[in-house]
Amino acid sequence: MSNPKITRPSLKEALAVWNDCLAQQTLPTNTLWIFAENLCIEHSRATPGSYRIGFQTKFTPPDEQALEVAFDHFAATDARLVFYRLGSSPRGSVCVLLCDPWFEEKSARDGFERRDDWGISFYSGHPGDIEEVTDLTRWVRRVKRDRAFHDFDFAMSLETVDEIIIHGRALQPYERFADRMINRLRRILGNPQ
Repeated sequence: MSNPKITRPSLKEALAVWNDCLAQQTLPTNTLWIFAENLCIEHSRATPGSYRIGFQTKFTPPDEQALEVAFDHFAATDARLVFYRLGSSPRGSVCVLLCDPWFEEKSARDGFERRDDWGISFYSGHPGDIEEVTDLTRWVRRVKRDRAFHDFDFAMSLETVDEIIIHGRALQPYERFADRMINRLRRILGNPQ
C-alpha cells in the first residue's frame, strides 16, 4: 500500500469492530457473508420500476475461506474497504465485503461509520429482513443488467476468490479467456489434464 496513513487491521480485529457496530444497533451479530454471485436482484411486484434484493447460498455457496481471501486481497489495495449489512435473515445479519475508492466520500450522514486509520467503513444498514431465495426459477430469472448502480456492485465475485485460491492472484481478462478455452478443448479432446 502506498498510503502511509492507513494501517490495515487483521480480519479478526475488523470483525470485532463490525460485531460491536451491529450490537450497538441491536442487530444480529451472527453474520452470513455473501458475494456477488449470491445476490438475487429481482423486479419488485409492489413498486413497478424498482427492485427487491435477496440472496441465495444454495446454488453458489461461498467457500469457507472466501471472506478471508477477499479481505486479504482488498486490504492489499489503497481503496476503502466496507463491511456492509444488507439485512437480517433467520441465519443472522447478511453481510458483504466491498472495496472501492468510490466509498471514500461516504460519511456518517450516508450511514457509514468510518475508521480512517484503517481505511475501513462500516455500514450496518436499516433494520429489516432480506429474503433468502431457494427457488431455482427465481434465481435463473434474476436481474443481471440494466438496473441502477448500487453500493453492493463493489463486492468480490466467488470466481475471483477461486482464482486467488488456485493461482495466488486474480487473473487478467485474457487469462480467464485462455483458461476457459483450454478447459473446453480438454473436454472436447477427452483429456482431463
